[in-house]
Amino acid sequence: MFLLSTPPADRHSPFEDAQGILVGATLVALGIQFLASANLMTGQIAGLSLLGSYATSWSFGVIFFVLNLPFYLLAVQQLGWTFTFKTFGAVAVMSAISELFPLILTVETVHPALGAALAGVLIGVGLIVLFRHGATLGGVGIVALWLQDRHGIQAGNTQLGFDLLVFGLAFFLLPAPVVLWSLFGAVILNLIITVNHRRDRYVARS
Repeated sequence: MFLLSTPPADRHSPFEDAQGILVGATLVALGIQFLASANLMTGQIAGLSLLGSYATSWSFGVIFFVLNLPFYLLAVQQLGWTFTFKTFGAVAVMSAISELFPLILTVETVHPALGAALAGVLIGVGLIVLFRHGATLGGVGIVALWLQDRHGIQAGNTQLGFDLLVFGLAFFLLPAPVVLWSLFGAVILNLIITVNHRRDRYVARS
């Protein structure tokens, strides 16, 4: 009786990682554009950044980049320099694209339900692309990946837990319908990650 063995996992090449980070960051930035056009928000550090951009004169990209800086220490200590370098690159690329999009793309009318759903799908898929190329968009994503890899806690569940805290804060700053539609998008986002991001289903490595 012959047993079929599982082939060893292939590693991503530097080019494959670069295009994966570019595609993932672009999808997330496009999702953020839909959220901004519908005056909605998302969770995690991106959600805090959007709240900050609504409340101040600072742009989303600048706030997002700054808030992510403290999380790199955890990334270096627990996930290594390669992951940290890729994540830093993904954050920088996403911040730059999110600054560029409003200059070349304008979505004038979008219903909050559609904006939340599209953003949830785009950001969720974008994050999965980044995860599979050994990167994330910093912040809670670093903690979520570390907990999943080391303790088996689903990354989507960790992110959704933090999101509930962010949306709780949002109730003090934004109208309730805006927060509820935003929460709808966040649930879609984290459901996509929970269902699709499992290392036992994906063997390519970075």
